[in-house]
Amino acid sequence: MGKTILIADDERSIVNGICALLEEEGYDCRIASNGEEAVGVFCEEHPDIVVLDIMMPKKNGFQVCEEIRAMDARVPILMLSAKSDIVDKSVGFKAGADDYLTKPFIGEELLLRIEALLRRSAAGQTEGARGSRAIARVGKLEVHFKRQRVYLDGKLIDLTPKEYFILATMANHPGRVFTTNELVERVWGENYVGEVTSIAVYIRRLREKLEVDPSKPRYIITVWRVGYRLGEEADGE
Repeated sequence: MGKTILIADDERSIVNGICALLEEEGYDCRIASNGEEAVGVFCEEHPDIVVLDIMMPKKNGFQVCEEIRAMDARVPILMLSAKSDIVDKSVGFKAGADDYLTKPFIGEELLLRIEALLRRSAAGQTEGARGSRAIARVGKLEVHFKRQRVYLDGKLIDLTPKEYFILATMANHPGRVFTTNELVERVWGENYVGEVTSIAVYIRRLREKLEVDPSKPRYIITVWRVGYRLGEEADGE
């Protein structure tokens, strides 16, 4: 049985076109025409990936994204938008979106992005298990790879899947500096067609959750003109 995809958009012609394209590739589509319906369908169907339009009746895509994230931290979410809909992409990323696709788009690009998100979702869950360590520690920060959890000073930190995978990637290679391109390839997949600048958005969000003073980070360090690394050094077990 193919992967199940929830498509939420109030423009029926767009939904029909997307469904025809995806079903031809073996995906099983579920449809919602407004935000409230999208949340209900998600609860009933538990799809493998969600495609959300931003401008929908009853609840917009950002609101739906936040509600889905509250129920499921790992399901990939791709947001669709007209260029005029996006004032600041960080609004969607803060709501928990994993990627954006701007209308009009070609079917091949939609397929590539969906495949990349599903691949990242499957591969990212094992990122922390590649090494022999179960836990990486930097100061009061702990990354538990097998459980995919992060603690700061003993308290569980609520991270989105992308935030966790970026942090786990750096924690699993203590001291190493990662370029933005390397983080994109490890977290999204080497064929990802999005913008590497989105990494900066996720780094900022991680710092807001982990740092006492995000402007003076002690955990996620910027290496000027190179990339990012996790602290001065990391201990593991």
